[in-house]
Amino acid sequence: MRIDCPCCGLRDNGEFTYLGDATLKRPRGMDVPLETMTDYVYLRDNVAGLHKELWYHGMGCRAWLVVERDTRTHRIDKVSLAREVALAERASA
Repeated sequence: MRIDCPCCGLRDNGEFTYLGDATLKRPRGMDVPLETMTDYVYLRDNVAGLHKELWYHGMGCRAWLVVERDTRTHRIDKVSLAREVALAERASA
């Protein structure tokens, strides 16, 4: 699999580290029920199809990326810098 890094161009996936689901939202506050925090840390859906994932380009530009990938075919539809995705989400909230 090759990832088209917005900073470095098309690179082998060996340069990247998979970090998990990019759609998870951490529960806010210090008084979150234990069950809610446990679900956030341990429970994941096994998505079959298009999914947003976090990847870190550790052997390149060291950027955090949001990769939209089909988990059945490994086809990558879109790669964005994670900071740009976060800023866009904040602006639309």
